[in-house]
Amino acid sequence: MTVRIGLIGAGRIGAMHAANLAALRTPEGAPAVRLSITDAVPEQAAAVAARTGAAPRPTVRALLDDGVDGLVVATGTASHPELIRAGLQAGLPVFCEKPVALSVEEAMPLLDEIERVQGVVQIGHQRRFDPGYVRARELHASGALGWLHTVRAVTGDMTPPPVEFLATSGGLFRDCSVHDVDVLRWITGREVTEVYARGSNRGDPRIGEVGDVDTALAVLTLDDGTVATVAATRYNGAGHDVRLELQGSQGSVAVGMDEHMAMRSAEPGVGFPAGPPHTTFHDRFAEAYRREMAAFVQVVRGEIPSPCTARDAVAASRVADAAQRSLETGAAVRVEPLEAAPGAGRPAGRR
Repeated sequence: MTVRIGLIGAGRIGAMHAANLAALRTPEGAPAVRLSITDAVPEQAAAVAARTGAAPRPTVRALLDDGVDGLVVATGTASHPELIRAGLQAGLPVFCEKPVALSVEEAMPLLDEIERVQGVVQIGHQRRFDPGYVRARELHASGALGWLHTVRAVTGDMTPPPVEFLATSGGLFRDCSVHDVDVLRWITGREVTEVYARGSNRGDPRIGEVGDVDTALAVLTLDDGTVATVAATRYNGAGHDVRLELQGSQGSVAVGMDEHMAMRSAEPGVGFPAGPPHTTFHDRFAEAYRREMAAFVQVVRGEIPSPCTARDAVAASRVADAAQRSLETGAAVRVEPLEAAPGAGRPAGRR
């Protein structure tokens, strides 16, 4: 069955989603998606439409009037709440890049609205679709690892983004490590109860001048006592390095330990890994992004529930906020359950 998807935002990530949606096929080999695209820069939408066979539309209203079955939001964070609401008001399942809003406080009323209208919203935490993370979750759920005693998550960008972006990103934990937090919650099924963070800035001094750090580490305590560390840096010159280690009483497993791992062994005679390292997150998670869009099409068809709800994403953002506060204050920060936060309602239902 072909579905009609409207995509708002034709920048780098929007163009990637458009290409992935356009490549999806039905079992009979026909296009699985009929795509409409709009962007604040019409020429940009037209260019992406020409490459993907999509229909360019001049405005969001015109796109919604196309009679689309689902909506993909790939715009700047400030516009996310407004566009999610537009999709909900049109009765559409919505996919939106993370985060839900500029702040957790702004997101909370939106969670209540999603629940009230029984809306279906999927947030773009693509690591949930990466084959390595999926396998790690399966192994943990099966009991093969025993009980977890230590979890280590690493995200290292090869080079930092522009300082202009960092000035508005909310900080390294909110911008980068929130992905580690989300997948940590998803794999373990546990909540974070406390965060203690430290950071440094030894690269471009302008990063410090805009209030950020280029390297940080957070120690997370989970609600069952498991200890986790989340490390991030903007200056991993060896390549784009994203890994997760689960160490348990019966076994241990690592995600990202493949031929493209951005790390070399110092042991004599060891040639692993032999392949070239990944250089960007698009490269590292290309398959995950493809699977993410395929899953959203299933959501639109009503075949599966949202694989990453807005509530999931806000819960991860609250932990990232706590890490940022700990970084700023030098003290450990307690993380209360999301349901205890002001304005929090019950978990959102699905249609």
